[in-house]
Amino acid sequence: MPNGETSLLAKLLLIGAVIGLGQLMVSSEQITTRLLVGRMILGAAVAPLAAIPLLKFPDMPELVVVGIACALGILGSAFIEAGLKRLAEYFMKRWGSKSHETE
Repeated sequence: MPNGETSLLAKLLLIGAVIGLGQLMVSSEQITTRLLVGRMILGAAVAPLAAIPLLKFPDMPELVVVGIACALGILGSAFIEAGLKRLAEYFMKRWGSKSHETE
């Protein structure tokens, strides 16, 4: 990866991690190490998705990409968390019903 892309990726990861930390700080949840690390990982995982439009628009300014990363960091982690919970519930119901059918 060229140096410019590496620094942009590092910026996006940092932005996502800081947004995840900020979301935890303003919530009413008790702060634990597990929750802190989890929120930072979720934020850091979502923010680099902002670079996807660069595939279609390679001349997009970096500021636009950072803005998209901020929006995804704020909105994205909540949607990902809700989606993962739904997916887990779906699989639990599906696998739970199969285990009862075989008995």
